[in-house]
Amino acid sequence: MSVSFNHLKKGDVAIFGLPFDDFSSFLKGPSKAPKLILEALHNGSMNLSSESGADLGSEGCLQEIGNLEGIKHPRDVIDPIDEILATGASAIALGGDHSLTYGVVKAFSQHYENMTLLHLDAHPDLNDEFDGNRYSHACPFARIMEENLVGRLVQVGIRTMTPHQQEQAQKFGVEVIEMKNWSADIDLKLEGPVFMSFDIDVLDPAFAPGISHHEPGGMSTREAIDFINHQKMNLIGADIMEYNPDRDLNGVTAMVCAKLLKEIAGKIIANFP
Repeated sequence: MSVSFNHLKKGDVAIFGLPFDDFSSFLKGPSKAPKLILEALHNGSMNLSSESGADLGSEGCLQEIGNLEGIKHPRDVIDPIDEILATGASAIALGGDHSLTYGVVKAFSQHYENMTLLHLDAHPDLNDEFDGNRYSHACPFARIMEENLVGRLVQVGIRTMTPHQQEQAQKFGVEVIEMKNWSADIDLKLEGPVFMSFDIDVLDPAFAPGISHHEPGGMSTREAIDFINHQKMNLIGADIMEYNPDRDLNGVTAMVCAKLLKEIAGKIIANFP
């Protein structure tokens, strides 16, 4: 991971890729996503202004620092992200499978106390282990809660809750808003620093076909954007996970990821010192 962070400064939003999908349980492919998301962002068919009014194209606003290579385990991302945050910058990580969120959140927890983790996903990813792997992409939020890395975990859009994961949610005090009970104008009363983990499969596969686990009944892209912009929160960082280019159609999901990247970055910039 020989990427330099010396140019970063307070107020920057660092964008970097985590090309890792070794802990995916069903299909590989998300390791190819970071490059394609950034290509979609800059392909000329959209500008770099967010709906909230942030001009992401202004000089020094977004700092794209490339992929963090050589990842063999979610723990491998902790130190480089810690270095990024130590510069005073915020960060948005582009995955990659969702196992990586354990390392991303652990790095952020070293800089922010009593952080709230806002998790958008079709799946709660609270398994104690999956296929014998306690760091599977089906398990990161169990590891995060075991280590008390956040003060509050709020999961939104869930529609695959198993009995085991219900027990896990109760054990860890997770606030779960299943998709059947969700509305775009819900107020989660998010206080303090908030980190957002956005799994693309929170969206209905009609809007994001490029995902490994198609789970019908999710949000539309419009609903997700409105939800993000409606929440009053001090968003200090985020990740966008589980885009699988191998299942995409004409790059539609890459464009959705790029759009979400703009809106999330705009939300961070609006509040970040």
